[in-house]
Amino acid sequence: MKFSNGCWMNRAGFEIRSPQEVYDIRKTDSEATLYGPFQKIAHPGMTLDGGMMTVTVSAPMNDVIRVRSVHHGGGVDKGPDFPLYTEKADITSKEDEQSFSFQSGELLLTVNKNDWRFAFSRKGDLVTTSERQCLSHIVDDNGAPFMREQLSLDVGEYVYGLGERFTPFVKNGQSVDIWNEDGGTGSEQAYKNIPFYVSNKGYGVFVNHPERVSFEIASEKVSKAQFSVPGEQLEYFIISGDTLKDVLRTYTTLTGKPPLLPKWSFGLWLSTSFLTNYDEKTVHSFVDGMQERDLPFDVFHFDCLWMKEFEWCNFQWDERTFPDPKGMLSRLKEKGLNICVWINPYIGQKSPLFAEAKQKGYLLKRPDGSLWQWDKWQPGLGVVDFTNEEAKTWYTDMLETLIDMGVDSFKTDFGERIPTDVVYANGADPLKMHNYYTHLYNETVYTLLEKRLGKNKAVLFARSATVGGQQFPVHWGGDSFSTYASMAETLRGGLSLGLAGFGYWSHDIGGFETGSTPDLYKRWTQFGLLSSHSRYHGSGDYKVPWLYDEEAVDITRSFTKLKNRLMPYLFAKAVEASKDGVPMLRPMLLEYQDDETCHTLDRQYMLGDRLLVAPIFNDTGNVRYYAPAGNWTNLLTNAFIAGGKWHSEHHSYETLPLLVRENTILPFGAEEQTADYDYTENVAFHLFAISDEATCTIHDENGTAAASARASKTGNTLALSANGVTGTCTWLLRNVDTILSIDGGAWTPHELGVLIEGEEVSVTLPD
Repeated sequence: MKFSNGCWMNRAGFEIRSPQEVYDIRKTDSEATLYGPFQKIAHPGMTLDGGMMTVTVSAPMNDVIRVRSVHHGGGVDKGPDFPLYTEKADITSKEDEQSFSFQSGELLLTVNKNDWRFAFSRKGDLVTTSERQCLSHIVDDNGAPFMREQLSLDVGEYVYGLGERFTPFVKNGQSVDIWNEDGGTGSEQAYKNIPFYVSNKGYGVFVNHPERVSFEIASEKVSKAQFSVPGEQLEYFIISGDTLKDVLRTYTTLTGKPPLLPKWSFGLWLSTSFLTNYDEKTVHSFVDGMQERDLPFDVFHFDCLWMKEFEWCNFQWDERTFPDPKGMLSRLKEKGLNICVWINPYIGQKSPLFAEAKQKGYLLKRPDGSLWQWDKWQPGLGVVDFTNEEAKTWYTDMLETLIDMGVDSFKTDFGERIPTDVVYANGADPLKMHNYYTHLYNETVYTLLEKRLGKNKAVLFARSATVGGQQFPVHWGGDSFSTYASMAETLRGGLSLGLAGFGYWSHDIGGFETGSTPDLYKRWTQFGLLSSHSRYHGSGDYKVPWLYDEEAVDITRSFTKLKNRLMPYLFAKAVEASKDGVPMLRPMLLEYQDDETCHTLDRQYMLGDRLLVAPIFNDTGNVRYYAPAGNWTNLLTNAFIAGGKWHSEHHSYETLPLLVRENTILPFGAEEQTADYDYTENVAFHLFAISDEATCTIHDENGTAAASARASKTGNTLALSANGVTGTCTWLLRNVDTILSIDGGAWTPHELGVLIEGEEVSVTLPD
């Protein structure tokens, strides 16, 4: 929300007041409260008839400073509030006549008392500042209050994140409202709005408000990142670190880490699609068609029409098309599949459940006591009230029946169009609940799956989210179009979401809307199977590859098998996401923060820390991408790629720029047909440009280190060792033509280099 009229004037209709000096400070062992009157106090009479800002600074953990500003503190907080996980911080504070300082870990706040200037720094380097007139209390012509803060942006500073946003990756120049909406991937609206941004200077800002937060990122004042909220108080956190990875680790410690997901969830998901006609015969034709064509997949998903039309949700299989659902699911499981079904948090009026939900008070009501209903999506639908504990139990009881039938996962669709003219069972503020509703919805379903299936066994396919939603994965990118422009905007959404603390992410391969060409389908397949989670899904058309052409079948087979074999590496990155909050799909600047070329790149990404992916966004097969400094190898072609420069290439559908970083041990698993297998068995370690020492770790399903490999090069001698590998252990030295001698194993030439067998091997390489 904008309040200014240029640099010098305020916008008409707003009265803006800001603290002018620190008049007094009260301190405890854990916090300090600063009192800032709206005018300089020259004599006692000026303490009358004026306003004041009360600002409390504290530290919920090391390297984080919380700033809570209050004008009038007498309001009633009905909640909800984001759950935060705090830790004891190392705090010091000092005060003299001119200044006050407050330090948490390495993050230091210095306040100039005379002119109300807040300066945040880390290890002597300035992070950001709030100058006088930046923190403000604002009242409009109708008497509605707002609180605003403006934090400085440095020369060359870029801002990222704010949730899954499909607008330009760099948020400078954008106005962003944190307000969940069902707007597709082609607009400024977003399904997953997160009031948290990061800067390429290496810090983050979290605005701790579930309600609408309005950001003006270098868009109202071009040297400021501004945020404002309605009401009389504003709270934000400055989060610092040596790197952006450190910032994400701290932010996700504060708001919740992503859990580890079951291995099968990383395999290919195949959907019925949305508005298509299907029954058990259709489902088995897809399943059998995939298996007959040697197309591995791990999950079959039933979208909306597993239930009767007009009755979403009734949580009952449509007996006209699925007369024996339990038997059908059993037959699908015999084919090695996991099952996902679509749900949403709405109950259509035609649903047999509607009358019961109405009678028992399980649906949101208007202030006059009537049900809130509308005809968007389902005629006369009502919205389940997840603040009502009985309603939650009622809802999950129906899901438990489905789990008993054999369902393994739920696609928790919707949760964005939540009304604000309603009353909640627990009395929560409906303006705050609009965004927060999705948290309760996805938490309810995820918790049930975890209770029934076990820790590290639960997985959703969720569309909406707010702060903390990373704890209930996985999330997908919503309704995209079947165009290259939409494929690119989808990637921008995933990159932004990763910088908001979400470890996993997926999207609809080929685009959700009808109309994917065979060309787009194949290029999006490459991208989709080089994402953390991979799903074929559409609106009005089926997405099985043979409906496009035989080459699409080949591309699906090739990239699905590649992903399955890469699972020892990918699962290690999932373990990292669960422990550190660092996403699997990473913007380039997250790995190369010191390379300024990487700060604006949004058409390529790192998959973990060792693989660079540059999807192809056109029908010519031409691609231009940037390889950071160092030596790179194309995993698919074995071509050497020089780092520190841009490259222009042409690729058939069988390849794309998929580069491996130098000094990498990349473990390949032995299984191609599924993502769920023992990653320690018959491992092939591929070695890329080993220059000194490299290691890798392979984990079991619980995230425990189960095997490891190490390569150490001294001069011309390369020492290789592996632990915990069962069966055969092989090493493939990429782009090495020959070796002079070997101790502890045997070697043979290979089309990609030299193949060595043995767990403890020493080789001498040519000069």
